[in-house]
Amino acid sequence: MNTHRTTEIAVIGAGVVGMTIALRLAAEGKQVVLVDPADMGAGASYGNAGTIADYAVLPVGTPDVLKNLPALLFNRNSPLAIRKAALPTLAPWLMRFARQSLPAAAHRNAQAIAALMARATDGWQELAAQVDATTLLQARGCLYAYERPADYKAAAADVAYRRDLGVSMELIDAATLAEMEPNLPPMAGAAFFPKAVFLADPVAMMARLSAAVLAAGVGHQRASVERLERRLDGIFLHGQNLRLRAHRVVIAAGAHSRALAVQMGDKLPLDTERGYHVEWDMARPRLSRPVCPTARGFYLCPMTGRLRVAGTVELGGLTAPPSKHRIAKLVQGARAIFPDLGAPDREWMGFRPSMPDSLPVIGPSRLGADVLYAFGHGHIGVTLAPITARIVTDILAGRAPEIDITAYSARRFS
Repeated sequence: MNTHRTTEIAVIGAGVVGMTIALRLAAEGKQVVLVDPADMGAGASYGNAGTIADYAVLPVGTPDVLKNLPALLFNRNSPLAIRKAALPTLAPWLMRFARQSLPAAAHRNAQAIAALMARATDGWQELAAQVDATTLLQARGCLYAYERPADYKAAAADVAYRRDLGVSMELIDAATLAEMEPNLPPMAGAAFFPKAVFLADPVAMMARLSAAVLAAGVGHQRASVERLERRLDGIFLHGQNLRLRAHRVVIAAGAHSRALAVQMGDKLPLDTERGYHVEWDMARPRLSRPVCPTARGFYLCPMTGRLRVAGTVELGGLTAPPSKHRIAKLVQGARAIFPDLGAPDREWMGFRPSMPDSLPVIGPSRLGADVLYAFGHGHIGVTLAPITARIVTDILAGRAPEIDITAYSARRFS
């Protein structure tokens, strides 16, 4: 008879969300095994823009996006685009996305994101201290830069809306922007988010986090979970070189979570945002904080030893190769800001799990709380990892989560 290794809790997915959950569970004395075929902290957990974006309370789908959706999706230069070959598969997701972009739904989704975001910065400060990485967390804020006067003038409405959702934000004029970031070309002004913090080196932060996870006694099983089986004596995880029985399971596998959720009784509209970055090595940073030229849809991120240019959203699934066109547009956009940049030293593409309402799925499966979900965070997974870990840990410990999690339930798509 085949025997299975046994653990109290299996966390599927060793990205930043899975690792943070595992670390918090271990701190409460739980026996935990992380299951992932890759190194801990790989993928989008290190390839991101590095911003702990407490200000990112707006869903991807808004009335303005809905109004311009066809032009955005089918313009290959758009910051929100679609691979045309993926359209037949994506059509049901896009229909849901369009409905969630209507005014009432978009506002409701923004409120739900804001409830999580209100705890993001404090959560990361606590986590950084726990993993001995406070020097990697920089509290210099973030800038949305407006190149055109019309965009700067129109930003007043965005400021008012985000402030109503609890975001600290102020408009600064061109002269103040030039004082804060003298290497930028002349611009009309910017929105400044003073409470945003920044990972100076996401690679180093993920390394610190993974080291803390292992030091806490968490196991790491390098394997892909191909099948989940719910039995009376636990949840069985099957895969090549994988035979594990767990009393409880947390699915935190990011963009790879949908098939596992289906096996646990939940058919969820999870799809994939393909995110990109390019990097230029440089000894001295050109900026002191992340800057997003809003019309271009990417971030200029001054990381340790390099400038990372990250961003844009491409809907296109998990199997297609990286788009050379998207990489070229990032390089072109970066050179529009810093014309002397040469060829980038490296480029990257990763996968973000995207829900049509921009809300993560956090909470129990439809068929029982022996399986919990913690995925679908889109482009704010790094930001929301600590609060997600607190919610999951509270549920597993039988405590009421600190916020109402109804909005993030898997049942919302019933």
